[in-house]
Amino acid sequence: MNQVIVGLGEALWDVLPEGRKIGGAPANFAYHAGQFGLETLAVSALGNDALGDEIVEKFDARGLKYLLPRVPFPTGTVQVTLDAQGVPTYEIKEGVAWDNIPFTPELENVARHCRAVCWGSLAQRNRVSRKTIHRFLDATPKDCLKIFDINLRQTFYNEEVIRESLKRCDILKINDEELVTIGRLFGYPGLDMTNKCWLILGKYNLDVLVLTCGVNGSYVFSPGAMSYIDTPKVDVADTVGAGDSFTASLCAGLLSGMPIAEAHRLAVDTSAYVCTQKGAMPHLPAEFTSRIMGH
Repeated sequence: MNQVIVGLGEALWDVLPEGRKIGGAPANFAYHAGQFGLETLAVSALGNDALGDEIVEKFDARGLKYLLPRVPFPTGTVQVTLDAQGVPTYEIKEGVAWDNIPFTPELENVARHCRAVCWGSLAQRNRVSRKTIHRFLDATPKDCLKIFDINLRQTFYNEEVIRESLKRCDILKINDEELVTIGRLFGYPGLDMTNKCWLILGKYNLDVLVLTCGVNGSYVFSPGAMSYIDTPKVDVADTVGAGDSFTASLCAGLLSGMPIAEAHRLAVDTSAYVCTQKGAMPHLPAEFTSRIMGH
């Protein structure tokens, strides 16, 4: 357990029209970061049920390492419907295992050896997991890269949850719709998109703010610099997990010493490829993963 990259939060089944697929941003993040040669761990909680057993089997089959304590709540599920463009809407079941992630000595040990961690707002909707996430973040080494991939879902967030995570993170990843929501929530709706980003970057003393705008490109802001890249035009199979692959490849690039603009390019190309594949965890070709070997 040395210098591990952690995806922390929800582990669940996305119940899609064509069947069940393993879901949850933290596992997607850990899986993709692992494809870049990093030691990764998916951290969540599962129920003592067949759906929990199946998640463990799937992670084992993909070679994804995990810390998934069993708790007396059902394993999480999400009903996913896709529109004609393949864009998902979610109905996220409540009172499930990942709402109740325990903070154990084993998890504290992971935190102490953590090189980077990615978490979101969804897994903080319940007090138990929220407290565990905060304790984990507070136990990490000073130089741990903390990535808050905000991932607003339905009504499962509030101003306090978001502020507490903004105070703890080095990198914020947000999309254009979420930025509008945050602007309203924090009381600066009048500013344009880039000015909102500069304001949040400065106010919370962030190292990096990533803004993704779907087909309209993506921005990476850092103090005194901004990178913009157009979204590549690809044949989209589905967009599930594409954002998580963006975050994972950006993280891998930055940890390998890539300049921000180069890590941004890797993230854009990787997530565009994931959009061309079915499901959240496709295998990444070497043309992506080999890019960080030179750093």
